Amino acid sequence: MNRDWRELEKRIGYSFKEKRLLRQAMTHSSFANEHNIDKLRCNERLEFLGDAVLEVVSSDFLYHRYADKPEGELTKIRASVVCEPTLAFCASEIELGSYLMLGKGEESTGGRNRNSVVSDAMEALIGAIYLDGGFANAKEFVHQFVLNDLEHKQLFYDSKTILQEIVQARENEEALEYEILKESGPDHNKVFEVRAVLGGQEIGRGTGRTKKAAEQVAAYRGILKLREQICT
Repeated sequence: MNRDWRELEKRIGYSFKEKRLLRQAMTHSSFANEHNIDKLRCNERLEFLGDAVLEVVSSDFLYHRYADKPEGELTKIRASVVCEPTLAFCASEIELGSYLMLGKGEESTGGRNRNSVVSDAMEALIGAIYLDGGFANAKEFVHQFVLNDLEHKQLFYDSKTILQEIVQARENEEALEYEILKESGPDHNKVFEVRAVLGGQEIGRGTGRTKKAAEQVAAYRGILKLREQICT
């Protein structure tokens, strides 16, 4: 399912001088193992580097954006931005999973859509851009594809907690429940569809590889719906 990597370069607005770095960023360890490729040529080392670049860029961004917040709050916000689910969400926006080279086993068990796999690839891509084009280009990528729309990403990260707080603050507190609508796929590649129900009315629906992930999406959409109702 590998797509033309030139498409990916167009999506991210960055063209690699050293194409081998992009190839390495998109090479999962399962593919390297299956094709007897040196483990050093999979994306794990780039992921290590990209993680460090991401932490520096996000810390600098938050330090200047939230001049009135203490260290503890900045740490919490950064954690919500660079955590696995949020990075996977960012990766899905550029369809990064479809460009990965995976081993047959990883492919068959849904690795292309697994949060841990695509979030690691996102960090590897940041590392590759840093090596190929320097810190400024890596910083630009992080700002555009990770730190963009920060308010909604924080909502997504804390969606279940935030939705519960919204419900508790309402005058007529109604019961908030999550209902599983559908469960499909084999045990190693499950997909859950869940809806968030408030006072018997559906307010949001989501899908995910785990019940928790599906509930998180449903809660996020529920928050957006409730906010929309307040504004109208």
